[in-house]
Amino acid sequence: MVAQESAGLLPYRWHGGALQVFLVHPGGPYWQRKDEGAWQIAKGGALPGEALHNAALREFEEEVGARPAGNPWPLARLRQAGGKWVEAYAVEGDLDPADLASNAFEVEWPPRSGIIGSFPEIDHAAWFSLAEARVKILRSQAPFLTALEQALSRGEDAGSSRTIREGSK
Repeated sequence: MVAQESAGLLPYRWHGGALQVFLVHPGGPYWQRKDEGAWQIAKGGALPGEALHNAALREFEEEVGARPAGNPWPLARLRQAGGKWVEAYAVEGDLDPADLASNAFEVEWPPRSGIIGSFPEIDHAAWFSLAEARVKILRSQAPFLTALEQALSRGEDAGSSRTIREGSK
């Protein structure tokens, strides 16, 4: 069995001299009341034959409704507990979370009710300091924050992607 591959973007900016990251909150009834440990980078699966860099840009635009103006650079690659590989790209830039315009998905809700509801794939987006982001982000994606912090401390903004394992710090 071939593991699924996803790609996503981690936008960052300097605000008042401090590093901030842009995270999204998944929409839909399952995530509705979850906050800490629920936020993530905008990401999604690559289409057959699609370069991961292009998948990251496409998925970000579909989920957020905007394409970052900066040039994304390879940040890190990690394998989540379920076996899916996630390739993250970092991009410096500024986005207004109020401009969020996400695509939608349909799901039967409540389960086994026969009622199909339409929900935004992403219902909120926000900028967070690294300390705030470490509390908000999915545990499996927290290593992306560390990778960004380390890359920027080394002066990298077009660094080479590193493979990291879920749970590594």
